[in-house]
Formats: sequence, structure tokens, C-alpha cells
Amino acid sequence: MSANFPVLPVAGSTLLRAFASLLALVTAWLRQIARARRNRREAYKLAKLDRNILSDIGITRSDLNDALSAPFWDDPTALLRERALERRLYRASPQPSRSRVENGFHRPRIDRQARHTI
Repeated sequence: MSANFPVLPVAGSTLLRAFASLLALVTAWLRQIARARRNRREAYKLAKLDRNILSDIGITRSDLNDALSAPFWDDPTALLRERALERRLYRASPQPSRSRVENGFHRPRIDRQARHTI
């Protein structure tokens, strides 16, 4: 006795799944490329702005140069966003004082290095 196994429908569905996976991969790549182009255009628009407007946003020209010198597939706006957030957090954090105030008198910090070594 011999058994007949249907080979063609299984192979056809496997081929169809492989084609669908390949199509999904190519579609994802095309979306990434489109997003990278859009973000790079936005970064170039920022590069045309005045220095004062850029400082209001929280970025500098050197931040723009760093972001635009990255490879094409890297998102330049992500770097600009990180730098702006870093500056915003740095400005918001209280700066350590150079001296302590005790009973109305300013005392120098005691955790600093000595100026002169003996």
C-alpha cells in the first residue's frame, strides 16, 4: 500500500508565507527610508533658522552639525531632541553653591582639594 501526500498545497502555502514576509520586510524598509528623509528635511529646515531661535528651542549650531553629519539612516531629530532635553534639565537643576551658609556666615567648601601641597 502506498499513501498519497498532497505536496503542492503545503509548498504553495509555504511559498505564499515567504513572499508575504519578504513583502512586509521591504515595506518596513521603505517606511524607514521615508521617515529618515522626512526627519532629515526637518533638520535642514532647523539649520536655516537664526541662532537666537535655535537657542530658544534649546539647540546650537554645533548640535545641528553633529546631527546632520550622522549617517543617512540615523534620525538627526533624535539627537537634537536629546541635546535639547539635556540642556533643559541642566538649567532646571540647582547649581551647587561654592560656599555654605552657617549662622549668616559664608564658609568655604571643605571637600575641595588644597591649593598648595606641602
